Amino acid sequence: MLAISAEGLEKTYRIGFFRQQTVKALRGLNLNIDAGQVYGLIGPNGAGKSTTLKILLNLVRASAGSARIFGVDIVDRAARQGLGFVAENPAPYEYLSGREFVTFSAKLCGVPSSELTRRVGETLERVGLERAADLRIRRYSKGMTQRVVLASALVGRPRLMVLDEPTSGLDPIGRRLVRDLIFEERKRGTTIVFCTHIISDVEAVCDRLSVLVAGQCVKEGTVTELLSGQAPRLELMVEGVSTEQIPRWNGTLVSTSSARHIVHLSEA
Repeated sequence: MLAISAEGLEKTYRIGFFRQQTVKALRGLNLNIDAGQVYGLIGPNGAGKSTTLKILLNLVRASAGSARIFGVDIVDRAARQGLGFVAENPAPYEYLSGREFVTFSAKLCGVPSSELTRRVGETLERVGLERAADLRIRRYSKGMTQRVVLASALVGRPRLMVLDEPTSGLDPIGRRLVRDLIFEERKRGTTIVFCTHIISDVEAVCDRLSVLVAGQCVKEGTVTELLSGQAPRLELMVEGVSTEQIPRWNGTLVSTSSARHIVHLSEA
């Protein structure tokens, strides 16, 4: 079963004082994400990753195309039931304590009153905030804020989690904690869409991923498939080597400056 299916997604933003300029954030993006997968979206800044997530969450309307979550059109409220979301720059209400904020999120998710206290306590412990649970969020560090928002996404036991840069601002221990939580949720059967710039996190947790560039998917597959692709050319900068030696490496001299040379090497 597909957790997410998207076809021909396009998004054009109007910018400028008179909104006469346009920027195309997505250009006919197609996605098919199986239930239970950890699926990564990677690419440079401005590639369309966050726009894709916002469209799937119905926070932004697509200019063209369609998408469904577990077979339900994204414009339908039912598509967002059982969904947890961590934004790239979360801003929870800072005058609530961590426990109050997660409790509020649990109530919104429909957690029964009889389970509320236990579920909130367990979730705060999972993200390592049990000792700081009763502090106001305004006193949290950036990493602690990121973790309390992650707790708010987990407390409802979602079947789909959308994580936009979830390890941003976390120290190595915090990043490891997030990875472990993703593994636990995958084992539980949760589908996770994971957007990040940190390639090591992608390699560690993702089953499949898409590489987005300029609003288009330029490559899609498993991590192994994408890493096994052969680069058509290598660029090497060398110093203190004479130009006569370069042909021996099956290389082509591209440019030279004093004793420094840039060489393109052929495939082995």
